[in-house]
Amino acid sequence: MLLMVSLALGLSATQVHAQSGQSAQKSADPASKKKDKPTAVNKGQTAKSKAQDKQKAKSSGSQNSSLQRAKAPVAPKSANNANSKSAKNTPAAVKQARLERSKLNSAQQARPVRASFGQMAGLHATSDALDLHSSVALVVDQDTQEVLYRKNDHAVLPIASLTKLMTGLVIAESKLSMDEPIRITQDDVDTEKGSSSRLAVGTVLTRGDLMHLSLMSSENRAANALGRTFPGGMDHFVDRMNMRAKQLGMKDTRYVEPTGLSSRNQSSASDLAVLVSVAYKETMLRELSTSHGREVEVGRRTLHYNNTNRLVKNPAWDIGLQKTGYISEAGRCLVMQTQVSGRKLIMVFLDSAGKLSRLGDAERVRNWLESKPPLHSGQSLPRQYLPG
Repeated sequence: MLLMVSLALGLSATQVHAQSGQSAQKSADPASKKKDKPTAVNKGQTAKSKAQDKQKAKSSGSQNSSLQRAKAPVAPKSANNANSKSAKNTPAAVKQARLERSKLNSAQQARPVRASFGQMAGLHATSDALDLHSSVALVVDQDTQEVLYRKNDHAVLPIASLTKLMTGLVIAESKLSMDEPIRITQDDVDTEKGSSSRLAVGTVLTRGDLMHLSLMSSENRAANALGRTFPGGMDHFVDRMNMRAKQLGMKDTRYVEPTGLSSRNQSSASDLAVLVSVAYKETMLRELSTSHGREVEVGRRTLHYNNTNRLVKNPAWDIGLQKTGYISEAGRCLVMQTQVSGRKLIMVFLDSAGKLSRLGDAERVRNWLESKPPLHSGQSLPRQYLPG
């Protein structure tokens, strides 16, 4: 039967018998089975050989790995460990990562891009009873003219956008029409610091709108346009700013332009307290500087501006006039007229090191005045410069 099947498959009889004989011999020869199974001695030798081979491979791999590290950067680890990846996404891990990022951002915000003039002068080394973050501070009672708190108040420093308070005062006192349209030009673009603005060249707004954005949101192009379009031009306007400061007895004050972008615009806390008291008499300056926000139509767009001083929206504060300022040379600055415990006060904070620290200093002063008698007293400002 086997012969017939094999012939059908094309095999010769000799091949069939040869295959049959080989199969029979393989199954009958017990030595062939033992051949595949190593003896005890062979087992030991095999294990030893495998261990040696393994050690060589490990050494070779280590050398190759070191060579690869020397030749090229280590490739990033693949996601071969899902447990590690999922552990990074747990709520606790995410919360910790956010906390670390927040601390990093706070640390970055707490130091200016460059050292301020006050830092270079060592003013931050001055200690004070309230541990203020501002290197310069002055608090004056508007009615009694008493200096309630002072810290380096005669130091002359850059004042950044506090400059715009004098810009606004000169415009307000000039009695120019607030409805006159003014066009933003290339001359209003900041070449001092390269700061940006949402008021594109060609934008047309009224003088009143430019005053509003300048005092409330510290809009640099708005302030520059106010000085540029003043009768007599920019040079005459800056002369008026310096003349007004001299008339007010602001001996430490100098202006070179109307925005505050230049570090050459400088003053002292004592001089700025005088400026705040005089500016407070102008209804327009009080209303515009403390406005919460303003929307202006620019072509087909509506631009929304907010106040740079968040304290004006805080119900715990009663602020009659304010202005903020910042350039790296000046640090963070703030001046305010406010009422605390029924007392009218003028507050000046210059060269504060953190983004929100000037507001924190104002809170410290307010809390102290509400809970304790004054820590300091000193010389009063000339009465003719203070309302009351």
